[in-house]
Amino acid sequence: MADALQHNEWSGKTDGQPWMQRSLIAMFRVVPLWLPYGVMALVVPFYMIFNRRGYNAMYRFFRERMNYGRWKSFWKVYANHFRFGQIILDRFGVYAGKKYRFITEGQELMDELETHPEGFVNLSSHVGNYEIAGYSLKPKSKRFNALVYAGETATVMENRQKMLSQNNMSMIPVKEDMSHLFLLNNAIDNGEIVSMPADRIFGSQKAVECQFFGEKARFPMGAFALASKKNVPMLAVFVMKESYKTYYAFVRGIKNAQDFADNLEEIVKRYPTQWFNYFDFWKQ
Repeated sequence: MADALQHNEWSGKTDGQPWMQRSLIAMFRVVPLWLPYGVMALVVPFYMIFNRRGYNAMYRFFRERMNYGRWKSFWKVYANHFRFGQIILDRFGVYAGKKYRFITEGQELMDELETHPEGFVNLSSHVGNYEIAGYSLKPKSKRFNALVYAGETATVMENRQKMLSQNNMSMIPVKEDMSHLFLLNNAIDNGEIVSMPADRIFGSQKAVECQFFGEKARFPMGAFALASKKNVPMLAVFVMKESYKTYYAFVRGIKNAQDFADNLEEIVKRYPTQWFNYFDFWKQ
């Protein structure tokens, strides 16, 4: 099942064996964040060497989309890999009980939709650290249902479930039998919140083309089709790492796929080292 649902150029699975991930969680209970961050800074160059596909994709992104020079692009690739490592470590830090500070812009949009009887669709993307917000920012009244990749390690899935269940949230794994579609539809019909990734195609290959960084790119149709079919509103939430233990969340009202692509482009330009699609996004 996992192989069938992977992106052609992305496994969707957090690196490391389950025992290593459990050890990391245990370590985080007794050590400060800066220590594993420091280790990560030393490990990143080796990861760049051995993960050439990801390195090349990000280098082209900085050169061709951000119009950086060669040396600046190289250092931005390093900064991107280091930031991605921090994002992963922060997730495990939350599993271990560490707390982070969140500043939210646009919270009133979500608060307003929670007062309505109908459900709505939350659009996520592979920038920043969307997952960590689910562990700290609680819906006030509606149940939150997050569509997730089913091939993650048991350690990650177990900790996700534990953290989300405390905040009136649940996971809907993507499955080959497409049963997740029924769960998504039922959640919307019940007036709940559905969270779906809107920037990476896996599972269903149905896509919509949008203008993105000056060129057409394919975005998954699923979330936009669901919102249109059910005639419910859409929000995009971008959760970006600002500093050591502070995240800034942007909540935006979204009208259609192109509107989402425009908002995503704005966020990526503001936080270019927090774009974590390690493949040629425009030629997928």
